[in-house]
Amino acid sequence: MPYLHAPEELGDLLADEPSYRVDQLRRWLYRTPVLHAEDMTNLPAAIRESIGDRLWPFRVEIEQSADSGNTKKWLFRAGDGAAIEAVLMGYPKRATLCISSQAGCALACTFCATGQFGFERHLEPGEIVAQAAYAQAFLRQIGMPGVPRHLTNIVFMGMGEPLANYDRVREALRRMIEVMGLSARSITVSTVGMVPGIKRLTEEPWPVYLAVSLHAADDELRTALVPINRRYPISDLEAAARGYFEKKGRRLSIEWTMIDGVNDNLDQAGKLAAIAGRLRAHVNLIALNPTPLSTQRAPSKLHIDEFATALSKRGINVTVRDTRGRDIDAACGQLRVLSENSRRLG
Repeated sequence: MPYLHAPEELGDLLADEPSYRVDQLRRWLYRTPVLHAEDMTNLPAAIRESIGDRLWPFRVEIEQSADSGNTKKWLFRAGDGAAIEAVLMGYPKRATLCISSQAGCALACTFCATGQFGFERHLEPGEIVAQAAYAQAFLRQIGMPGVPRHLTNIVFMGMGEPLANYDRVREALRRMIEVMGLSARSITVSTVGMVPGIKRLTEEPWPVYLAVSLHAADDELRTALVPINRRYPISDLEAAARGYFEKKGRRLSIEWTMIDGVNDNLDQAGKLAAIAGRLRAHVNLIALNPTPLSTQRAPSKLHIDEFATALSKRGINVTVRDTRGRDIDAACGQLRVLSENSRRLG
């Protein structure tokens, strides 16, 4: 499968072809990707046929649409059965893709559908990159109404913890930036607090955005919601995030999933404001998308707005994130839950 090869190794697939054929294939894969090998028009028919349905390292098992066609969610199924989710969100001036870095997740955050299924395996660099290439091909060849015909942003906020799969995610970033030609400034890597990974990312050459999924502003509550906090408490996480900000000069963002009766009170708002102020970070508030295996729910919109106002009054830049695709299981891991339930019932 071409995407499972590093771009520099594509010659192994076309060993008997001249080098310019390898360059043509590399361009089709990374610069102008297409949904089907038969669309690689300047490659000989024999090469296109040899690639055939092996172009992608997965198949599309489920495709869902919402928001008048401007949100698209895919459940990809790898050859070994691993589930991979990606969500494409279209806006008038941008097309943002949320991608997965693992099949499942071992970190067991209480409010996350992915964590409730546990960890299956790491995704390979080609499987990560192929999500971006597939979305790029979809936008180019099919498109969304009133949306750019190319990806403008990528966020590592799908299934899995990116910095727990560091080496593969690093290689995927290299291919996206140095081969696909995507701007590092258009890519966001999210973490629930893998401090060693943040420190490694700080030393990389690419100025990607760092998003810290905080969700609670004191260690007692955060450990209850995000168990990795036992290993990397808030003070360590804040120090690593500050180091990233100072080295890269990129504004950090703090992700905060709003959970009714849990982390939506004014005490948490005050503690969050103190952390965000020290880091000079932007706060994104996200209404919890309920999962089938949890009783937790989102607060009312009014209550979320009151929480946002409390942050603003303390001088914090805050956004209540637009919720996309609630009617298509668009939170990370939820489409996998739907698929697995269907398989059991079937």
